[in-house]
Amino acid sequence: MYLTSDSDWAGIGLSSLEGRVLEQLVGLPPTDATAVAEAAGVSPPEAEQALQRLEKASLAIRTGDRPARWAASPPRSSVGTLLARRRTELARAEDLAERLYAAYEAASGPRSAHLVEVLEDGQEVSARYARLVQDSRDEVLHLAKPPYVTAPEGSGQEIAVGSGVRLRSVYETDGFTDALSLETAIRGTAGGGELRLASHLPTKLVVFDRTTALLPTRFDRPSAGSLVVHSPALVTALATLFEIVWEHATPASLDTRIDRPVPDSHSPGAQIDERTHEILQLMATGMKDHSIARALGISRRTVQKHVSDAGSALGAQTRFQIGLLAAERGWLERRS
Repeated sequence: MYLTSDSDWAGIGLSSLEGRVLEQLVGLPPTDATAVAEAAGVSPPEAEQALQRLEKASLAIRTGDRPARWAASPPRSSVGTLLARRRTELARAEDLAERLYAAYEAASGPRSAHLVEVLEDGQEVSARYARLVQDSRDEVLHLAKPPYVTAPEGSGQEIAVGSGVRLRSVYETDGFTDALSLETAIRGTAGGGELRLASHLPTKLVVFDRTTALLPTRFDRPSAGSLVVHSPALVTALATLFEIVWEHATPASLDTRIDRPVPDSHSPGAQIDERTHEILQLMATGMKDHSIARALGISRRTVQKHVSDAGSALGAQTRFQIGLLAAERGWLERRS
């Protein structure tokens, strides 16, 4: 039985093989490499190689020559020494990073405060977006509207948020028909992200952990470049803007992108199923039938059938009447 996973040993600079051998060695009396190999489930040459590396790290002791016998050094002191060495190396690396940043600030002249950065190159924007997503630890807030910029393969647009990071996205309904926006939304919600739709968004925007924000320099030409905002006051204002938009947007779900049967009941008191509820919510945001069909992964005819049956149940003849009566009936209210 092993006490750790392979990745646990990487923190002190040991390979998975060396960690495996060390775990077995601490439970054995002084013994040869063959016995260690058998206990660790590796070949004798692999065990011998691992033991020699453990000896260099002061984690194993050679007690004989013919054949060599091996014993583990006292783990608390030997591993502790290795950890202390690693901490010293990390401290030096942190000091180097600080000196590099100081040099960067000195070379940046008037922009030394770095409250706002201007990124003009598309690849630089994608790379920064990817880094900000990967560095996020709590939440990512996202407003998406056309025109969209098709990201090159391997760019930040394909980066998913990490485990435990809450993703909330609001997409503008007028642009929620192209393949890029739909694919991005599906990928985000598949990882646990929350999605809402709104008929109009003030800007494209991404806020990372409420410490950094990314938005285009020009609303009509997102390819012209982006602003990276670090100013706490500006980031707070942009996060507040997102929350206002989020509060008034319509919740949507892409988790069940399959056709469902249309309810047969047309009585005024009939209750609608979840699919009809989704369609009516999207219709209320101003989305057209083809856009709703694409977002939910169903046919346009299915959308029209659900809308028609809802109209019959409500006694409505136009889409406006359907929306008005559905709202009065409570059919557009959010469901938990």
